[in-house]
Amino acid sequence: MSHAPASSRSVTVPDLQRMRDGGDRIVMTTAYDAVTARIADASGVDVVLVGDSVGNVCLGFENTLPVTMAMMAHHLEAVVRSRPRALLVVDMPYLSFHLGAEDSLRNAGGFIRSGAQGVKVEGGARRVPVIRALVEAEIPVMGHLGLTPQSLNAMGGFKVQGREASAAVELLEDALRIQDAGCFSVVLEGIPAELAERITQELSIPTIGIGAGPGCSGQVLVFHDILGLLPTPSAKFVRTYMNGFEKLTEAMVHWGEDVRAGRFPGPQESYMLPEPARDQVRAWKPTR
Repeated sequence: MSHAPASSRSVTVPDLQRMRDGGDRIVMTTAYDAVTARIADASGVDVVLVGDSVGNVCLGFENTLPVTMAMMAHHLEAVVRSRPRALLVVDMPYLSFHLGAEDSLRNAGGFIRSGAQGVKVEGGARRVPVIRALVEAEIPVMGHLGLTPQSLNAMGGFKVQGREASAAVELLEDALRIQDAGCFSVVLEGIPAELAERITQELSIPTIGIGAGPGCSGQVLVFHDILGLLPTPSAKFVRTYMNGFEKLTEAMVHWGEDVRAGRFPGPQESYMLPEPARDQVRAWKPTR
């Protein structure tokens, strides 16, 4: 089955469950400002994630760890202003949910007040108390298992997770735990396709894969990766649909050439005086 937006009605958390139950694939991407949100939403995606990947793709960091609540709030508010039809989820950045339920509720609640419709929390069993607290406060939570970027240092780098039998079983158990805690969906990142498919079969909530094979309920990729906006090589799991960096650079080069050659601006980009004012300007002479 295929899913295509039938109207401008906003996507909701229950809609994702209905899509999963009906066999419709969920499409999710990231956005970090009003422009990227409008492009993503116009394409008909089901979920827009204001990801802490903003640190990598927009802010020049090597990973997501330096991203703060203030940074995330700034980008969330920009996306909210675009009024997306897609369900709007925001990442809880590093240290925003690690210090207990009270801090987690305060931080997630601030995002909801700013216009988010759900938050994403990385981690498995140890995040269960926080997930429960958020859900009890009526805050929808999307889980995130497998290669969790905020665990970069503990994992020893960006490595595929769940390849060993014990690690695979732990991920299966973690998926069930965070589902039981109240997550409405879970992102599965950087795990073997067979494992992601088994997790998807075991769960009753939607799974959204990124580097987790085709067996999930849906897929997510970073906006900049889809459009090839970064000059750096993409990960194995990325399929790039255009060389945006090259095309945009080429356009900027052409503009620069037109400026240097006097071809820009032309009459069509210039404002002209009305004829009476033009005559006065031409006739004007300095008084001294």
